[in-house]
Amino acid sequence: MTGSGPPDYTAFATRYDSWFAPSDRVTEDTAGALAGLAKSAGPGPVLELGIGTGRVALPLAARGVEVHGVDISPAMVEQLRAKPGGRDIPVTLGDFRTADARGPYALVYVVNGAFAELPTQDAQVDCFAHAARLLRPGGLFVLDAHVPEALSSGAQGAPADGQVLSTRGGETVLRFRDMDRAEQRYRSHYIVLASGAAGGVEMHRTTVSFRYAAASELDLMARLAGLRPRERWADWTGAPFTSASAFHISVYERPA
Repeated sequence: MTGSGPPDYTAFATRYDSWFAPSDRVTEDTAGALAGLAKSAGPGPVLELGIGTGRVALPLAARGVEVHGVDISPAMVEQLRAKPGGRDIPVTLGDFRTADARGPYALVYVVNGAFAELPTQDAQVDCFAHAARLLRPGGLFVLDAHVPEALSSGAQGAPADGQVLSTRGGETVLRFRDMDRAEQRYRSHYIVLASGAAGGVEMHRTTVSFRYAAASELDLMARLAGLRPRERWADWTGAPFTSASAFHISVYERPA
């Protein structure tokens, strides 16, 4: 989870993976891509900023990668610890823009839109700078993000209004959003219908706010941090990033 303060859905930490996590296929693609990048970056551990419940960290560790984490939410980390292998991953509790996670690292990554949960441009610049400090020379910083134009247009791949999300527990999750283009923000609203007592239905609602940034703005943040762009993909399978892409994976390198 992001270092800007726990979003409201940390109150649902015990059910986060069921209600809000991407599909198993996306998780496997993410872990596979990160494992490949870790190998290309050379020897050394990797660090996940916003490790949360370990959705990505655990399958990455299962691939033989030494994973460490930072997270601000004890409730989310408790879920990580409850999973097989979760107690073997060192986690620093704190704001991932400043937390003293022991490095240096071959790879630092922040995924599942957690970077965009940082509320201001300054906070996002600070995150780049902190990641750069944690990297060894030749190390990589990786993040994922939506393309702002796709968010505005509702293009395929963007988080659409009124979208019903699949869950692992059979609950119904409806997600819709509103955008503030002047502030470069959008808010995702989640309504969850889950089984309640005596066969009834419980309704839960939470909102998560994001600050989006164009790829060119992210590249400038990287430059200010002393990093340089290395690769950009359209998804975690490594598909080419094109003018039609609604999403991207950006890889930055600390010069050797």
